[in-house]
Amino acid sequence: MIVQSRPFGQRYAFVVVAVIFLALLAAAGLRSAPSVMMVPLEESFGWRRDVISLAAAIGIFLYGLAGPFAAALMERIGLRRTLLAALALMSGSTLASLAMTAPWQLIATWGVLSGIGSGAVATVLGATIVNRWFKTNRGLVMGLMSASSATGMLIFLPVMASLAQSGGWRPVAMAVAVAIALLIPLVWLLVPERPASIGQLRYGAEPGDVPPSSPASQGNFIAHTLGTLRRAAGTRTFWYLFATFFVCGFTTNGLVGTHLIAFCGDMGIPEVQAAGLLAMMGVFDLIGTTLSGWLTDRFDPRKLLGFYYAVRGLSLMYLPYSGFSATSLTIFAVLYGLDWIATVPPTLRLTNEAFGDRSGPIVFGWIVAGHQVGAAAAAFFGGVLRQMQGDYATAFLIAGMTGIIAACISLLIDTSRPALEPEAQAA
Repeated sequence: MIVQSRPFGQRYAFVVVAVIFLALLAAAGLRSAPSVMMVPLEESFGWRRDVISLAAAIGIFLYGLAGPFAAALMERIGLRRTLLAALALMSGSTLASLAMTAPWQLIATWGVLSGIGSGAVATVLGATIVNRWFKTNRGLVMGLMSASSATGMLIFLPVMASLAQSGGWRPVAMAVAVAIALLIPLVWLLVPERPASIGQLRYGAEPGDVPPSSPASQGNFIAHTLGTLRRAAGTRTFWYLFATFFVCGFTTNGLVGTHLIAFCGDMGIPEVQAAGLLAMMGVFDLIGTTLSGWLTDRFDPRKLLGFYYAVRGLSLMYLPYSGFSATSLTIFAVLYGLDWIATVPPTLRLTNEAFGDRSGPIVFGWIVAGHQVGAAAAAFFGGVLRQMQGDYATAFLIAGMTGIIAACISLLIDTSRPALEPEAQAA
C-alpha cells in the first residue's frame, strides 16, 4: 500500500472534518429543497400538492432507511468509494430532474435516487468519520457534524427561495446539482480512507493505538445489521425510543421542513420571507442542540426528552392560531428552533445506556431510520390534508398532539437494566 503524506500531522483530521461538514451541509440543502420547490412545481406543471409531497416523503424515507446499511457499506467497500458514489448519485439525479415532464420522474429523481444517495451522507457518515479519525474530542466533532443540518438550512433555504421566486424550480435544482458536484473533487483529493492511509494515527492517539474494528467489516454485514435490529426489536425500550424519534421526524423535517413555506404562502407570506423564518430556526437550533448536549451530561435524559417534546407539541398547536404576524412567527421560530434537534443528544445517551457501546450505534441507526419514517409520513400526510381541506391547520394540530404523546412516552423509558443480553451483544 502506498502511503501518501499530508500536512498538519494528526491535525489533518480537521481537514477531513471540514470537507465532510460541507458534504453533510450539501445533503441537508438537497433534502430541504422540495419545501421551496413545492409551489413552483405546482404552478409549472399543475401537479397536485399531495403528489409532490409523495416524492418528498419517499426521499425522506429512503434517506433514513439507507443509513444503517450505508455505515456497513463504508466498512466493506470503503468510505471514499461510498461517499463519492453517493455524491455522484445526488448530483446526477437532481440534474436529471431538469428534464422531467411527469410526476413519476419527480418521484424517481427527488424521491428514490436522491433519497438513497443522501442517506449515505447523513448522521452515519459523521459517526464513521469520528470513529476513524478521532481518539479524543469526539463530542466536539460530533456536535459540529450534527449542526450541519441546521447550517445547511440556514445557508441554502433563503438562497433557494430567492431562486424559486425569481426563476421557478429549475434554478433551484441546478444550484443543488452544481453545489454537490463541486464536492466530488474535494472528497477525492482531501479525504483519505483512514489515518493509516497517510501514515498518521487518530487525532489524540498515542503510538500503538489500534482503532476498534467494526462488526460490519467481519462476516455478512447485512445479516449483522438486520440481526441487531431483530434483537433490539424484542425489547420495550427500543420501541419507546423508536416511537419518540418517529414523532421527532414527524414534527420536524417531515411537516415543518417540508410544508412550513407552503403554509406561510397560503397565509400571504412570500417564499423568501418564509425561508428566512426557517433560517432563523436554524440559528436557534445551533444554540438549542449545543445546550441540549450540555444538559444531557447533567440531567435525566428522559425528563429532558419529555420537556422537549411537550414544548414542540405546544408550539405546533400554537402556530395555526398565531395570526402569522411578524411577532408571532418570531416567537414560534425561537421556541421551535431551540427544540428542532435538541432531542438527539438525550436519545443517543438513552440508546447507549440501554444497548451498550457495541450494539448501541447500530441500534441508534435504526432509531434514526424511525425518525425518517415519521418524517416521510408527515411530508405525505401534510400534503394530503392540504389537498383535502385547503389548509394546513389540522395537520399542524395533529402533529402538536403527537408531540404531547411523545413527551409521555419519554418518561416510560427504563435504561436501568441492559436491554440486550450480554451474550447477544458479544455475538
